[in-house]
Amino acid sequence: MRISLDAFGGDLAPEVNIRGALEFLNESPEAKVILTGPIKKLEKLIGKNLSSRLSLIDAPDLIDMAEKASGNLRHRKDSSLYKCIDLAAQGKTDACVSAGSSAAMMALSLLLMKRIKNVERPALVTPVPTLKDPTYCLDMGANVDCKPIHLLHFALMGHAYAQVIKSIPRPRIGLISNGEEDTKGNELTRETHGLLKSIPEINYSGYCEGRDIFTGEYDVIVCDGFVGNVILKTAEGLGETLMDLLKESFSSSLTAKVGYLLAKNSLRPLKKKLDYAEYGGAPLLGIGGISIICHGRSTWAAIKNALHAAEKNYKEGLVTKLNEAMNFKSLESTLTLASGDLTLDDNV
Repeated sequence: MRISLDAFGGDLAPEVNIRGALEFLNESPEAKVILTGPIKKLEKLIGKNLSSRLSLIDAPDLIDMAEKASGNLRHRKDSSLYKCIDLAAQGKTDACVSAGSSAAMMALSLLLMKRIKNVERPALVTPVPTLKDPTYCLDMGANVDCKPIHLLHFALMGHAYAQVIKSIPRPRIGLISNGEEDTKGNELTRETHGLLKSIPEINYSGYCEGRDIFTGEYDVIVCDGFVGNVILKTAEGLGETLMDLLKESFSSSLTAKVGYLLAKNSLRPLKKKLDYAEYGGAPLLGIGGISIICHGRSTWAAIKNALHAAEKNYKEGLVTKLNEAMNFKSLESTLTLASGDLTLDDNV
């Protein structure tokens, strides 16, 4: 198992990426990591840790975190991000991981890895903590303007992804709407609702209201990228606010501080569940390879877990399962692919 990692992607790069790679290799003895970036800087930082399992590819050009997806990216072949993805696209690694510009990562992954058959719009999928196991939401920002056929594709890809991650044959799928009744929603959700009900190979359970996202009753939740990104940022902000409120409460008096000491061990699982670093990164589903997009503020722990996610997705045959889901027999009457070039949104 070989994974390419953009060593200079992210706000805290390259130190956290290097440590994340080393920690991952300690936990995955059969894996190998290839770091891309300015080789002299990497050699100086890594020193004696270079080995047959941790190697370097020189990439002197660096793509800025604020850089948007544009046609110019295809000419940045000496950038650490381009080389990271290109290694996976050429089959020299089995997956790629980066905490760099999300828009650039999506655009280059699509350019170099191409789409799998029948997928019109690749989608970002991320876990959202719930009262039970995490639920997986998509799209989380790659496509803010969608058609019903796109949401259908998202549901099929979410079905395959949950099979890989949760190891369940028929994940329960919900479609975000403003009510449970068939008459609720807007034109997009109502048309999508009809399409999803026509696919017997998936376990579509109908509309999912916002209050149901965190109950854990659904394994997969489908929405357009605009709604998905709002859900993602709301969940992140809510988790951070909750932890800040707990800290404030536990420091308000001597009694509260004693209470914290007594409750500290019990609170650790909650902190872990709300910590985005525990989940690593977001896979871009629908392309012909495994591309994991990490948070720009990823810590070494987040990078380590993103590498673990890439390893699991590869070993469990994620791309094969996505191909199978996009070729269900019942799709023959519903898959109407639109013509034109695909564009991914910059505001992830």
